[in-house]
Amino acid sequence: MSDPVSVTRNGHRTFFKWHRARRRGSDPVFTGRRILEGMALGASVEVDLVRHRDNGLAVLHDHLSIERETTGSGPSIAHGAAELRALHLRGNDGAPIADHVMLLEDLCALLAQTPPHPEALLQLDYKEGQGPLPLEVVAAFARSVGPVARNMIVSSGEADSVRLLADATPGLHIGYDPCHGEALDHLQVTGDFVGFVEAALEDSPNAEMIYLAYEVVLAADDAGFDIVGAFHGAHRRIDAYTLRTSDAATGAIAERLIGLGVDQITTDDPEGLAVLLGATDG
Repeated sequence: MSDPVSVTRNGHRTFFKWHRARRRGSDPVFTGRRILEGMALGASVEVDLVRHRDNGLAVLHDHLSIERETTGSGPSIAHGAAELRALHLRGNDGAPIADHVMLLEDLCALLAQTPPHPEALLQLDYKEGQGPLPLEVVAAFARSVGPVARNMIVSSGEADSVRLLADATPGLHIGYDPCHGEALDHLQVTGDFVGFVEAALEDSPNAEMIYLAYEVVLAADDAGFDIVGAFHGAHRRIDAYTLRTSDAATGAIAERLIGLGVDQITTDDPEGLAVLLGATDG
C-alpha cells in the first residue's frame, strides 16, 4: 500500500497525523524508529512533552503519573534526566519494550543525524497544567530544537507557553489548541462559534495551525457554521483530532472532515485509516 501520509480529495490535500508517533494502532507510543520513519516519509507526526526535574523536557504524555507509559512511577517532574533515560516504554499491553524514554534533546539529535523529508512536520505538544515555564526549560528547549526547528511545530492549549518557546526558537512553526478549559466550556453552553474563533485568533495571533477536537468541527457544521472556513479565512490551517480507531464509523467521520476542508486528521492508526479511505500520497 501507499505510505500513510495524506489523502487528496477534489484537489485538497489532508495529512494523516501520526498521533503519539504511531503508524499503526498496534504500535507503542513515542519510539524513535517510528518518528524517524514518519519524518523520512514527509508525514505529520506528533509527540508530547512533559517537564522533568532537571529543567528539561521528556517525550511523554502523562506528566502527573508516568506508570502507564513507562517502567517508572510518580510524576515526571520528580525524575531527573538520567532516571528517565533509564526507563523503558510500555507497549499497548502494558508490558515493557526495548525502547527507552527519550528526552527532547535525544529526539532532536536523532533528527539532526537523519535529515527529514522537506514536508515532514513534527508537532511538539507541550502538555497543559504543568505550571509556569521556567526560563531554564525555555532555554533548554531552544538549544535542542533550534538546529531542526524548520521541521517542527510547537503547540499547547496554553498560548503563553507556546509564545515563550517560539520566541526563543527562531524558525519554529507555531500551533495552538483552543479546545481547553473555559473556552470549550463556554462554547458548549453558548454555541458561539464566531466568538470561539475570534478568541482563538486573539489568544495566539501567530499560530499557523489550529488544533480542534473533531467533535467541535462537526458540531459547528451541524449548527450551520463553517469553522474550518473561518480559520482558513484568517490564513490558519486546521488539524482535527483524534480518531482512535479505523472502522466504518471513523471512516465516515474522516470523510466528513475531509469534505469540510480540514488540513490534517490526527489518528492513532494512520495506516488503517489510509487503507479505509483508499488514500494515495500527494
